[in-house]
Amino acid sequence: MLHDRVLVRQDGGEGERRSSAGIVIPATASVGRRLSWATAVGIGPNVRSIVVGDRVLFDPDDRSEVELHGREYVLLRERDVHAVAASRVESDGTGLYL
Repeated sequence: MLHDRVLVRQDGGEGERRSSAGIVIPATASVGRRLSWATAVGIGPNVRSIVVGDRVLFDPDDRSEVELHGREYVLLRERDVHAVAASRVESDGTGLYL
């Protein structure tokens, strides 16, 4: 990985989903802008706030897909990540850095 790039593997598929009430939502259902969660599997040397294994939130419309060894991955810039879910992140912190 180069510079500020993050390689992620999406957690769920693009298929149908199930709501918290148990209702099946088909893949063809029109949904507004929805962000996706993925797991970081590789990071570049200039990435500051993500480590391999972190779950990250990103916009699936702004992605570059790549296939490696028959598996689908998404290549992002660190600035395209909206949130990081990890146990090492402090709950009272803002998550912002300069």
